[in-house]
Amino acid sequence: MTLDSGPMSDIRVKVHRHGGDMLIAACDNDLIGRKLKEGELRLEVSDEFYGGDRGDEEMLLSRLAMATMANLVGEKVCRIAAEHDFIDRECVMTIEGVPHAQMVRY
Repeated sequence: MTLDSGPMSDIRVKVHRHGGDMLIAACDNDLIGRKLKEGELRLEVSDEFYGGDRGDEEMLLSRLAMATMANLVGEKVCRIAAEHDFIDRECVMTIEGVPHAQMVRY
């Protein structure tokens, strides 16, 4: 899998807290509102779930460092997470050609 290594454009990061867990939902900004489907896979990149703060690589990395779980969608977001060892590139799947990965810390 190849992930875009072009210049950073804005991304969206939303923090969801439940009990002691912190879930980070992050996506490339241009994916907000998309409904991805491929075979039986479905993924809605909703503003309600992903539409948090607009930010850059530094913001994404600081929030991933605190997260117990993460749901990541998009070329830029997945590339950054993989480059900093939050996810394994081999575990990134694509839906309609859009990279998607999840992270869980124990």
